[in-house]
Amino acid sequence: MPRQNLHSSPLFQLRATLTALVLACGIGPIAAAGNEASPPARADLSGTPAGEARVIVKFRSARQVSALSAATRTSTADATPRRALALGQRVGLRLSDGAAVSADTQVIHAQGLSNARLMQALAADPQVEYVVEDRRRRAHAAVVNDPLFTGGPGISPAAGQWYLQAPNAAVVSSVNAESAWALTTGRADIVVAVLDSGVRFNHPDLDGKLLPGYDFISESVTSNDGDGRDSNPTDPGDWITADEDANSKTLAGCGTQDSAWHGTQVAGLVGAATNNGTGMAGMGRHVRVLPVRVLGKCGGYDADIVAGMRWAGGLHVDGVPDNPTPARVINMSLGEIGSCTVGADPTRPGVAKLYLDAINELRQVGVVIVASAGNDNRAVNMPGNCAGVIAVSGLRHAGDKSGFSSLGAEVAIAAPAGNCVNATGECLYPILSATNTGKTGPACPSYTTGSGTAGLGTSFSAPLVSGTVALMLSAQPTLTPTRVLELLRSTVRAFPVRPAGATAPACSVDTSVSQIECHCTTATCGAGMLDAGAAVRAAAGTSVLARLGDASTRIPLNGTVTLDASGSSTGAGRTVTGYQWRITDGAAVAGFTGASTNSTAVLSALGSGLATVELTVTDSSGSTSRSTAVLRAGDAPAAVCGLDASDASPSEGGGAMGFGWLAGLAAVVALLAWGRRRAGSAVQ
Repeated sequence: MPRQNLHSSPLFQLRATLTALVLACGIGPIAAAGNEASPPARADLSGTPAGEARVIVKFRSARQVSALSAATRTSTADATPRRALALGQRVGLRLSDGAAVSADTQVIHAQGLSNARLMQALAADPQVEYVVEDRRRRAHAAVVNDPLFTGGPGISPAAGQWYLQAPNAAVVSSVNAESAWALTTGRADIVVAVLDSGVRFNHPDLDGKLLPGYDFISESVTSNDGDGRDSNPTDPGDWITADEDANSKTLAGCGTQDSAWHGTQVAGLVGAATNNGTGMAGMGRHVRVLPVRVLGKCGGYDADIVAGMRWAGGLHVDGVPDNPTPARVINMSLGEIGSCTVGADPTRPGVAKLYLDAINELRQVGVVIVASAGNDNRAVNMPGNCAGVIAVSGLRHAGDKSGFSSLGAEVAIAAPAGNCVNATGECLYPILSATNTGKTGPACPSYTTGSGTAGLGTSFSAPLVSGTVALMLSAQPTLTPTRVLELLRSTVRAFPVRPAGATAPACSVDTSVSQIECHCTTATCGAGMLDAGAAVRAAAGTSVLARLGDASTRIPLNGTVTLDASGSSTGAGRTVTGYQWRITDGAAVAGFTGASTNSTAVLSALGSGLATVELTVTDSSGSTSRSTAVLRAGDAPAAVCGLDASDASPSEGGGAMGFGWLAGLAAVVALLAWGRRRAGSAVQ
């Protein structure tokens, strides 16, 4: 029976294919930047020199001011603004001209006044449309202190998290995460559900980033945790032995494999704790991850996956407590070959409708669904090919299609999927993420590298898009799923032009044939390459945007950290006028020292635990924006090797399905006449 597969795979499964994929294109070395340290303290540059006011004035057009006298007009041929004298005479102040911003906008200076006093005086002039403070802005690039982000000597892969960095000639397909982070570092109340194999809760880079979640695997053999559905989405491992492959009624023919810890890898890419001085950075920064376990040994069933989708987005599922923290984004790094057009596959007539009904209901409540395209270098897999899903294809570091990536008209956008370049030795451009060293059950928390654990597949392209969508929703929570897709597609970077004389062809729309080596087109790989910075910028528009700075997300016991909101912004003609900091959870372990209404606030660790900090920013129009983050006060829990408390079955015994759920499932089976179909965990 068909099985849905994870869209990532261990390196050894792809090595033979990679030998045929070595391409003669930009393999320039990555600069060995070494590990980043915390940025040095910087002076507050947001104001102006003492005693000097500096503002930007937008003047009304001549049509708007019919009484504008000839004496106050300036020649359009004169590039030097000369409105200060006349303006000063009207408001009774001595002003001087500054630089031009546009034909009707310029800087105005005044001595002996505060910016606030000058803005108040000039705003009253009938010829002034608006006036704003001319503030300094500081670069927000490369501020995270996670050592694996930059890479360098002694780190595997040496390119580090190349896929998050700014694109350049060596890593063309990188998604420009730092540009997005300069606008927003995300919100802890924006939730990304990872429908996958579960997670290892004790991974240090997922500390404070995981919500409780749920395990939707209804069969104990597949689940591998001794029961069926329950409230514990911990990944116990999904290894398959040779005996199981040969003799198990459930697992025969699945193939032998080590545990992949696939869900932990995907969760790390979406939302690993960032700026905590440990390990890696997560695309979504402060957003949180909701683990929904739907994949176990040899994958998972459609019924469990669709139930997990519905529950993740806040829809009711019989026999399961309602989700208290519904997701705005669902990531599905899984799939299987098959059509998502109702009636197109006579062998499984109801499966497409099953998925499409869930997708449509989720979209109606504002949930964005992202799925990997697949790893069989042919047609897009299901559910990535379902209408309403953002399907993501995979790119090599050079911007051409990853050899394994599926392709086709259903793909919305492309993102890095990892590639090795070389046929032997360490993989140069894998997708680094969180994992576990256990081959069967859990061993020690770790990270994938450029060796045998190299991360490759469209499974890892999708969470880069999901994390970006979460940042977009952090900037503008009212975005609809349709608008999110429009903004993603309209802000992409174009695929590299196929070089003259290139031996690899352009990717073909004929997805019935294998296309291991080809150059992407908009008809095959999506609208273009993901540009996270441009997408978040477009999502923010002219709205006020609270940015919860780049402070460390760890506060040493009895120590402090300074939170900085000076990077918050708003639209033209408005200024940020107010800040409010508060602790919404964990007040027993952290508290503010001093004022909580300035652009900066000092947070002290009073004990050990997690604290949720909320920043609210107000602009001069009265509009507000919020940002939230979960910070670790005191020492983080020690990394545990082997089994830990999260591996225990829930005390409430939530694993067994009730009779009502089983009857309902039987009715659905009879109605749709679908066979047993599994959605598994194969790298895409």
